[in-house]
Amino acid sequence: MNRVQPYDGEWDRPEEILERMIAEQRQLLSGFGGNPNVSRERFSEAMEPKHIAISLDGEPTLYPYLAEFIQLASSRGMTTFLVTNGTMPERLEELLEKAQPTSLYISLYGPDKETHVKTCKPLIKDSWERLLKSLEMMGRFSCRKIIRLTLVKDVNMHSPEKYGALIRVASPDFVECKGYTHVGESQLRLKRENMPSLEEINKFAAELAASIGFIKVAEDEVSRVVLLANPSSPYYLEAAKQGSSA
Repeated sequence: MNRVQPYDGEWDRPEEILERMIAEQRQLLSGFGGNPNVSRERFSEAMEPKHIAISLDGEPTLYPYLAEFIQLASSRGMTTFLVTNGTMPERLEELLEKAQPTSLYISLYGPDKETHVKTCKPLIKDSWERLLKSLEMMGRFSCRKIIRLTLVKDVNMHSPEKYGALIRVASPDFVECKGYTHVGESQLRLKRENMPSLEEINKFAAELAASIGFIKVAEDEVSRVVLLANPSSPYYLEAAKQGSSA
């Protein structure tokens, strides 16, 4: 799909996409079948994928049959992991009515409209207003809900109390504070110096956690990610219960 012009062609049906995804997974891993060091059990499991990430490149909520795709995956016992920038609240409304994903991520790139526009340079004029609608809608989902902050030093890594106000509206179970990585197209307008250290992310996350009453539950040094949890979330409470009984 062209990143500038709206797509006006025919869309692939969910059944076709899912079958192709499974076929490509099997083709990608087929060579491991002849490796004597590979567990037969693990190889067989890999040939029958159970988890789908609807994310990475582009905006998945532009796909008009997203609810049907998630319904289809769920009917086959598969989990779905959806990441959106929140610019299509109408699609989220469809998911509420028809099929919720297993996990819903909304990416938040700024605590206010000015920073949002500066960071994202959106092509949609009302992208900030659409994002606010999506954040309001997020609280109505019963699935696992996560707000992802991609923190860019000297760009959007400021005003944790303003981020906190938006997060309280969304009422997520978790907040993922992830440091920007200088790769891909971002290299054309950002510098390596815009990558925050884990120490800087931890400091920001601590201030954010204090403003929303969340607690730090994990961090990853390689990915430069700090995870905050809502201590009253049923998903956090269940995970904590399982951890304490392990």
